[in-house]
Amino acid sequence: MKNLLSGIAGAALCVLSVGCHNTSVDAGGAFVSVRDGDFYIGDSVYRVAGTNMWYGAVLGSTGRGGDRARLGRELDRLRGLGVNNLRVLVGAEGRENVPSHIMPVLQTAPGVYNDTVLDGLDYLMAELEKRGMTAVLYLNNAWEWSGGYGEYLHWAGEETPPDPTLDGYRQYVDYVARFVHSDSAKAMAARHVKYIVGRTNRYTGEPYSSSKALMSWQIANEPRAFAADSATKAAFADWIAGQAALIRSLDPNHLVSTGSEGAVGCEGDIDLWTAIHSNPDIDYGIIHIWPANWGWVRRDSLVADVGRACAMAYDYVADHAARMKAVGKPLVIEEFGYPRDGMSYAPGSPTEGRDCFYSYIFSLVSDSALAQGCNFWAWGGEAVPPHDTWRLGDPYTGDPAQEPQGLYSVFDADSSTVGIIRAFAARLGAE
Repeated sequence: MKNLLSGIAGAALCVLSVGCHNTSVDAGGAFVSVRDGDFYIGDSVYRVAGTNMWYGAVLGSTGRGGDRARLGRELDRLRGLGVNNLRVLVGAEGRENVPSHIMPVLQTAPGVYNDTVLDGLDYLMAELEKRGMTAVLYLNNAWEWSGGYGEYLHWAGEETPPDPTLDGYRQYVDYVARFVHSDSAKAMAARHVKYIVGRTNRYTGEPYSSSKALMSWQIANEPRAFAADSATKAAFADWIAGQAALIRSLDPNHLVSTGSEGAVGCEGDIDLWTAIHSNPDIDYGIIHIWPANWGWVRRDSLVADVGRACAMAYDYVADHAARMKAVGKPLVIEEFGYPRDGMSYAPGSPTEGRDCFYSYIFSLVSDSALAQGCNFWAWGGEAVPPHDTWRLGDPYTGDPAQEPQGLYSVFDADSSTVGIIRAFAARLGAE
C-alpha cells in the first residue's frame, strides 16, 4: 500500500508504469468472457478502459434529446482516447416533467414503450459495434433520476414516489425499500428485462443476444435493499439471483453483472455483497467509489483531502478484490467520481484533486493486481451546460437531471483530465 500511495501528495499524474494488455474488442467476433478471474475476448486478455454515458440511447434517437451527429463525434472522440467501453442506461421509466427525472422516458407505463428511444438504443449499439467498442447496459435503477424502483412501486399501486431532493432522502429510502418485497413491482421489472434482452436490433438485424458490442447486461444501477433487517436483505439477494437467472436464460452469450456499489450498497454488509456476487449467474464483481458523497473528504478541502480519498479507496478496492479472487472472478470499479476543485461546475475549471484521484484509481487497474477494469463517472464531452440544473432542451452531460450539471462530468475542455484518461488507456494497450 505504501508504494501505491507514494507520490500522491502534490502529484496530479500519479499513475504506475506497467505492461500493456490487449483491450481491443476485435478478436474474430468473440464475446467478452470470464476465465480464471480475468476478462477475455477470444484468447486475448481484455481490460475495461471505460466511462459512464447514461444518455447514450437518448442521444442516438431521432426524437426529443436526440443528436446522432453529436453521438458520432463523442464515440469517435472516446475511441480516440482509447476508451473501449460505455456503461449506458437502457431507458427511464414513468412520468415525464418531474424535475429530478431525465427525459424523454422509455417505458411510459408498464409494457408501453417510446419507440424512438428504443430506436436510439439500437442505433447506439450498431455504432459501437462499428467502432469495436462494447457496452454495459443497465436495465433498472434504485434511484429516482430514471424512475426505476420507485416507478415500478407506483405502477404496483403504491403512492407517488417521494423525491429525495424535495421530500428528503430518508423518505425516499423508506419508500423504495418496499421494492424487493413487492411481487407486482418485481414482476413488471422482469417483464421489462424479457422485452429488452429479447430484442432484435433494427440496424444490424441481429438479436441483442448476438451483439458483439454488448459486454454485459446489468440488473440495475446501484441496486440496494435499502433496509438492514435480515428479511429485506434476503429478499434483495433473492431478487438479484432471480434477475440474473432470467437474463442468463434469455441470453447465454453475454456476461451478467449487478451494478452494485459494493459494501456501501449492501447496507455496509460486505458478506451480503460477496454472497450476491458469488452466484454462478453473476460473472464479475462490481463496486463504485464516491469519496465526497460518502463523506471520505471535506467538500471545502477536496485537494487537501485527496490523499485520504486514495487511501480509503485502496482499502475499499482491496477488500472487495480479495472476495472476488477467492471465487475466481474479476472486479470492475464501474463508477468513481471526484468533484471539481471548490465544487465548481464549469467546463475547464480546475480539477487538481480529481486528476490525482483519477490517476490513482487508474493505477489500481493498470497494475492488474486488484481490478480488471474501471469506468469513470462520467463523460460530458462537447456539452456546455447553459444552466446549473438541467432543463429540457439543454445538452446532456454526465450528470443526471437531479445533480449540478458539470460537477462530475469530464468535458473536452478538461484537458488535464482528458490527458490522464488517454495515458491510462494507452498503458492498457487500447488501440
